[in-house]
Amino acid sequence: MKQSWWDEYRKQRRHLMRAGGALVLAQAARANAAAQGGGLLEPGEFPRGFLWGAATAGHQVEGGNINSDSWLLENLHPTLFDEPSGDACDHYHRFDQDITMLADLGLGTFRFSLEWSRIEPEPGQFSLAAIDHYRRVLASCRRAGVQAMVTYNHFTVPRWFAGQGGWEASDASQFFARYCAMVTSYLGADMTMATTLNEPNLTQLLFGIPGLQQNKLGTIEDHDIIRKAGERMGTGRFSSWIFGDYEHIHHGLLLAHRKAYEAIKTERPELPVGVSIAMEDDQVAEAGGEAMLDKKRSLAYQPWFELARRHADFFGVQCYSRCRIGPSGRLPPEPGVPLTDMGYEFYPEALEGALRYAHQHLRVPLYVTENGIATTDDTRRVEYIRRALAGVRRCLDSGLDVRGYIHWSLLDNFEWLEGYRPRFGLVAVDHTTFRRSIKPSAVYLGNIARHNRLTG
Repeated sequence: MKQSWWDEYRKQRRHLMRAGGALVLAQAARANAAAQGGGLLEPGEFPRGFLWGAATAGHQVEGGNINSDSWLLENLHPTLFDEPSGDACDHYHRFDQDITMLADLGLGTFRFSLEWSRIEPEPGQFSLAAIDHYRRVLASCRRAGVQAMVTYNHFTVPRWFAGQGGWEASDASQFFARYCAMVTSYLGADMTMATTLNEPNLTQLLFGIPGLQQNKLGTIEDHDIIRKAGERMGTGRFSSWIFGDYEHIHHGLLLAHRKAYEAIKTERPELPVGVSIAMEDDQVAEAGGEAMLDKKRSLAYQPWFELARRHADFFGVQCYSRCRIGPSGRLPPEPGVPLTDMGYEFYPEALEGALRYAHQHLRVPLYVTENGIATTDDTRRVEYIRRALAGVRRCLDSGLDVRGYIHWSLLDNFEWLEGYRPRFGLVAVDHTTFRRSIKPSAVYLGNIARHNRLTG
């Protein structure tokens, strides 16, 4: 996480702003590249060292994650999941092929997650074989010349952890910090960057204000799912990411990040550590919606901004669409607007809005750690990427410290309650043969990354 080029850029930009003139902003953006020894930053060009990559999450691609809370929930009867994860993309055995493919496309960063349930299948029993597996994943990244951005927890947790109350339990952060310390001691030297948690604010983002359209969580009561899972565990307790007391889960995750950050830094002080949160481009769409917008932001974003000021070396922004807000809460997309296969409004410009809002509250570097679209029409994915990246370029022109774009996702994978129907991947996967098929959007993004420039 070298700061020198950015510090020099900010110094030059302040000088230019004091000098005034109609071309100040354009000159400041070009100074970004000049500060790195890369010459003037031309239209569409990104700074030297800008990270380009794609992301996966362990449970969604690895397959056979039988010791996780999600595996149990997927296989309850009845269940809220359209289908179980099963073998997923068999990435657990095919990771080297996938990392090589990512590198061959021109993408230099692989964001992936470790599966806590594989590494610590029972409390205090750490699997050296599972740790060695992830060591091989990191070695594959190194051979391919790919930087490894590692997430310590991407939603799923061990069954035993969920059966003890999950993130609601008073000792949850201690268990998580112990796991993070163990992993870092074995694997930290091979990581480029690390995030503690993925979208720990998701429930506050979705449910912090009223008005969310009816979804699957309304078809079977949460407490019934929790009760059935608790019975299966034999503890009578169960709490899992979106199945539990949202307020207590959120509080537990805030504490877990702080403890994990400290534990990782104790083992590897030089390793850049951050957190990635879910964001939307929040917009008042009806008069009187300002109070609801402020409420949502205070619940979903502000606690993480405050925590990041002392316990983050960088901040991950994950954004897919905008949120229209009225005086009664969240509003659905306007009639007739194009939607993605997740039901989100097709609105790539949301990423720019989310980055600008995060920048207002943070002074650490920003990375886009997830951005993408669920669609079977790959031409729409190309358009989405193009327009989203145009927004990132505008942010850079304005002086925002945005240092990378990680697309979600590398593979068509298991999308939680929706099963395998939504297709977010740059690469298609036949979930019977596990054959990978590169989509035109992967080539498009790869060409942008190779040239470090947005064209067409």
